[in-house]
Amino acid sequence: MLQKGMIASSAPHPVPFRELLRTFFKIGLLSFGGPAGQIALMHKILVEEKNWISDARFMQALNYCMLLPGPEAMQLATYIGWLLHRTRGGLAAGLLFILPGATLMLLLSFLYARYHALPLAAGIFFGLKCAVMVVVIEALLRIGKRALRTAAHLALAAASFIALFFFAAPFPLIVLAAAGFGFAAARLAPHILKVPPAKTAAAAPAPSVIDRMLENGQLAHAEPCSRHATGTLLIGLALWLLPVLACIRLRGSDDVFARMAIFFSKMAVVTFGGAYAVLAYVAQQAVTQYHWLDATDMMNGLGLAETTPGPLILVLQHVGYLAAFRSAGDLPAPIAGALGAALTLWVTFVPCFLWIFLGAPYVERLRRHEGLQATLSAVTAAVTGVILNLAIWFALHVLFARLQPFSRGPFAFEMPVWSSLNPIAILIAALAAVLLLILKRGMAVTLAVCAAVGMVLSFI
Repeated sequence: MLQKGMIASSAPHPVPFRELLRTFFKIGLLSFGGPAGQIALMHKILVEEKNWISDARFMQALNYCMLLPGPEAMQLATYIGWLLHRTRGGLAAGLLFILPGATLMLLLSFLYARYHALPLAAGIFFGLKCAVMVVVIEALLRIGKRALRTAAHLALAAASFIALFFFAAPFPLIVLAAAGFGFAAARLAPHILKVPPAKTAAAAPAPSVIDRMLENGQLAHAEPCSRHATGTLLIGLALWLLPVLACIRLRGSDDVFARMAIFFSKMAVVTFGGAYAVLAYVAQQAVTQYHWLDATDMMNGLGLAETTPGPLILVLQHVGYLAAFRSAGDLPAPIAGALGAALTLWVTFVPCFLWIFLGAPYVERLRRHEGLQATLSAVTAAVTGVILNLAIWFALHVLFARLQPFSRGPFAFEMPVWSSLNPIAILIAALAAVLLLILKRGMAVTLAVCAAVGMVLSFI
């Protein structure tokens, strides 16, 4: 179904599918730094460098993904791939965002299960994390410059950051509160969120690829269709739940594969606010109830997930590998571990694709309602505060070896232990800043140099 007045276009696609594959494979390889680093990376490549998607549409998609369970950066990649090349584009973008990290995590889990110590890999990933910290800071400044255009936008971003960092408020609650504020402001005081015309004209970018696709009638799939939505829901639920039922049927409900399928399927629908919102619960259940691994294994797995590309939720893959590896039964332990990791990935990420393919057309329709633009701009400002919180969290974990919890009254946050400040992290981050911001060497060169420095230091 096309928009009114729009004619279907037979013009060649402005982004060949092979180019989409190359780009999202690159993003998947470089997606270090958790959500902050991954969002920054996608914004730099897809908005700044390639202009495939406008800044406004990028932030609207991010706003939606922030409200969903699961890793928001992976879902954002899926959303943009879906806009460009329909379902196959969304699948390709989402899978390429996951697969490099998942493949590396599988290898590291295998080595961990056998040898437990991976100093060389830790050194390489440490260098990469220091470089990504600089990328995150640069992107935060760039996104904030475009999103925070009025005093009200600045206040919303500040309130969002304070609620998250000092009061540990959940992400979805922040986004919903900002949407409520924007909706009320649009009706009662629309001027406080309205950007002055001079600023709007001065900052107007060239039309993005997706904007041009819309004008040429190449975005018909972004129109909501109830029949298509019903088919998407049924296919998505079948792909998600049939493997779970097969595990229970073939191996029994007490088998480790059946238990993992059920447990991680539950996690897929409650992981609001990112991986850290549920990691404590996952650790408690995996260690104390199911006895799949011990607390040290869990913390080491989290360290691997933090330092490899891909979403942090890949730590669940490590849990699945060790659980199956140590309860292999009639299977060779490495094969059982690989199957456990694959099953965990399947039930964790299939729902993520479902949420995007089901809801994205309705999110796109909201763009055509002018009365909702103030609401969306308020949410975008709040999401900027969310990204600031993620960036500071990431920087603290890179620069300091130890953090200590602080809790007094309603305040609850982590404070750095200043004696654990890592001078090597500061030096590598400074090197990354010089390469990226001053010498303009590009992201790939910066990451490669910092990884090499980290590798050399791992021998010292």
